[in-house]
Amino acid sequence: MKNIFIAISLLLSATLFSQTTDVIHSEKLDADREITIKLPASYEKNLEKKYPLVLVLDSEYLFAPFAGNIAFGNYWDDIPEVILIGIHQNKKDERYDDSEFDETTGLPSKKGGAFFEFIGAELIPHLEKKYRIAPFKIVAGLDATAGLLNSFLYKDIPQFSAYISLSPELAKGMIERIPERLAATKEPLFYYQATSDGDLKKFQNQIKALDKNIATVKNPLLNYKFDDFKNASHYSLVLNGIPNALYQIFSVYRPISSLEYQEKIAVLPDSHAKYLVDKYETIEKSLGIKMNVRLGDFKAIEAAILKTGDFKGYEELAQISGQQYEKSMLYDYHMAMFYEKTKDYKKAMKFYQNAFMKTEIRELTKDMMMNKAEDLKKLIPVKAKGLKGGKAKEIIEETPATDTPTTDAPPTDTPTTDAPTETPVETPTEEKKP
Repeated sequence: MKNIFIAISLLLSATLFSQTTDVIHSEKLDADREITIKLPASYEKNLEKKYPLVLVLDSEYLFAPFAGNIAFGNYWDDIPEVILIGIHQNKKDERYDDSEFDETTGLPSKKGGAFFEFIGAELIPHLEKKYRIAPFKIVAGLDATAGLLNSFLYKDIPQFSAYISLSPELAKGMIERIPERLAATKEPLFYYQATSDGDLKKFQNQIKALDKNIATVKNPLLNYKFDDFKNASHYSLVLNGIPNALYQIFSVYRPISSLEYQEKIAVLPDSHAKYLVDKYETIEKSLGIKMNVRLGDFKAIEAAILKTGDFKGYEELAQISGQQYEKSMLYDYHMAMFYEKTKDYKKAMKFYQNAFMKTEIRELTKDMMMNKAEDLKKLIPVKAKGLKGGKAKEIIEETPATDTPTTDAPPTDTPTTDAPTETPVETPTEEKKP
């Protein structure tokens, strides 16, 4: 347990010491505003990659817990790398001035209106010009600033894809307007709000009324979560709400877990490879993150294919692994398994031999590939005209394998001998890093 606390402390320390600050002059505010920037570890290594943006208001006390939770989640690959930006609001009453609303219209007004325009018309364009920011953007705040961030929903095309509203102070009309805007969204949108039994009573009543109204929204593009924490104060609910919000928003990003495998994959009679394709297409569509299929997710689908006998799935997996891991032996392994399971042992053997020339990956090794090829060789009947058995075997061994076979060729030469027993594929479990 002590080692776990040390590891978390080191993560938080690394997070805090790697951040920088910048000063932006705002014409809207007629003032300079300071921001804190935390770039991902891979930012300078992968110059083509764009990253989701997390914009945090009340940076003085919300930036650190967001940075720590993001670093921890990213370490376990539950949360993707993001660009984290915090806006400083530490001058006297600045956060309240920034969140000022018109009491009649319920819209940002005076300094609140100027700060609202600063974020939308100045800060976001500045960040997009300076950093590689993906279309997916998150905004977060507490009480007054949480109330303000809800105003971005009023725009015809909201600038943010996800909202983290922690104990929001809701302006006039928000209880009705927010559900209307959530119901009208035509793009995937994530909305999280939280309160607690120790929260301010006025806030609790408004937030629960808003939750009741949002619960009636029937929009498949809306991903909504509400937390009402027990034994938490107005401030301590923040430490409960931040990880819940981040894991809600990035739930689709997570690797396939044992629970996901049991509840969603193992119950499918077929189309297991399609499930994998759909998962990563959803990640790209919802979060704007284009990524290769994780090796652990390949293993999960392979386990389901073996369990159900959906052997066509191996050929479908090969189309993915051949594109994303072309220098590795994964493509040849998937094709070999497809032909082995459909009892075309000659083609299966050739693919295992091909794999020997590629880079090892996962648990797939050169020794494993050659052993599989040798096992299958014993099952291939000798049918060479005018040749003795020994010479025929040499011909089989010397037959070159094609790098890109016709994947829709029907199985041939089906022998009566049973196929060799393959190495069992285990049900996926969450991988742990040392």
